[in-house]
Amino acid sequence: MIKEYRFKGVSGEGKLIHGTFIAANKKEAKLNIKDISKKHGINILDFEEKKDFIYIIKLPNKQTIKGKQSAFTKEEIASGLKEMGFHDFIIKPILFNFKRKPSSQEIQTFIKLASTMLDDKMKFGEILNMLAEEQTNATFKDTLFQIEKQLKMGKEGKEVFNRYADIFGKFPAFMLGLATKSGNMAEIFKATNKFISRDNEIKQQLKKALVSPAFAVLATLGAVTYYIIDIFPSTAKMFIKFGIEVPTLTRKTLELSDWLGIYYIYILLAIFIPIIIIWRWWATEKGKIWRDKFIIQLPVIGHLIHKSSIEIFFRVFATVYGGSADNIETIKTSAEACRNKYMEKAVKEVTLPRMLIKGEAFVPSMEASKVFTKSVITRLRTGSETGNILESAKQISVYYEAETKDKMDILIEYIQTFIGLFIAIVISFLTIVSAEIATVQPV
Repeated sequence: MIKEYRFKGVSGEGKLIHGTFIAANKKEAKLNIKDISKKHGINILDFEEKKDFIYIIKLPNKQTIKGKQSAFTKEEIASGLKEMGFHDFIIKPILFNFKRKPSSQEIQTFIKLASTMLDDKMKFGEILNMLAEEQTNATFKDTLFQIEKQLKMGKEGKEVFNRYADIFGKFPAFMLGLATKSGNMAEIFKATNKFISRDNEIKQQLKKALVSPAFAVLATLGAVTYYIIDIFPSTAKMFIKFGIEVPTLTRKTLELSDWLGIYYIYILLAIFIPIIIIWRWWATEKGKIWRDKFIIQLPVIGHLIHKSSIEIFFRVFATVYGGSADNIETIKTSAEACRNKYMEKAVKEVTLPRMLIKGEAFVPSMEASKVFTKSVITRLRTGSETGNILESAKQISVYYEAETKDKMDILIEYIQTFIGLFIAIVISFLTIVSAEIATVQPV
């Protein structure tokens, strides 16, 4: 999270200097302090981080007013309260101040409302102030106020929004910064809203197709395992204890129960150790690239995920291409936004060097990356020949959106049917085993 810092120092002429700056963390703040000291020849005496405090004002009628305020020191808040006529109060720092990042839905709502207000010809500074006041998320509220403050100071919009990429997301932050320099902010905000909406839709589809079924299968297997290891033997072993012969299926289930009871730790280790190793590896840059390459090579689902990434790439490309004169930056931003590290790497390491170093045309350079389908390259080539790459990019994103939505919906139905069938088979097995043991008769 971006934080505000204040420094105090002495210039070469002996003058006391005060200033503020923002940084992502204390480590970055120290580096900024070194840069300020070196660049301006200031001997830095101290720097402070802006923190949140809680104040409790005691009124003469014994009622209290509670509030929260950000400041560099407790004394600043005390001074402000005294100026307002309050003298009996308590100020405490918030020791554990966990700030929740705004959800994607909150970001989307802000962008959607901002685009509507921009259509009504409202000034962007007024929009930021108005929407900030309406935010329930403290982090997002403070972020919008900070952005408005920095833009009012004359700082470049692209630089300001990029500082808050961890709040908005890398691509939305880039687009909102680009919008501040554009002659048509409302259109860029609408395009950004469309991107976030489609990105969230793809995530929801993948969750339905992969995550939810996986949890359903794991929960079913866990319940069955518990039944076989703990519940079933407590009944079945009573018959064996009294020398009563049990049916074959019951006997085999008891053997499985005994085997699981002996080796369950090793089974769990054999399952979870590889999962943890893979999960940790996927957190690395190389692991992410391998993961995304493997995913798009999966049968059926991989093909759809690949096309979804291509759709996002060209949706971003079409949006940025219309508002930016830098084609290289457009391609780079599109690659970073496509949600596939393998595709991003191929574009950055193959396409861009061919265009920059070898001077190769756009379409052959894209084809050389080998991460785009033949139909995409054909459509781009047609657009290049007619001089309308922008229109081709829009057509690709629209076509792949329609295709992936329909096919993903069908796939989700198939997966849900399969999961339902799997659960039905498991329940049937448990029913048969339970029914069989009920038929056992004492001799």
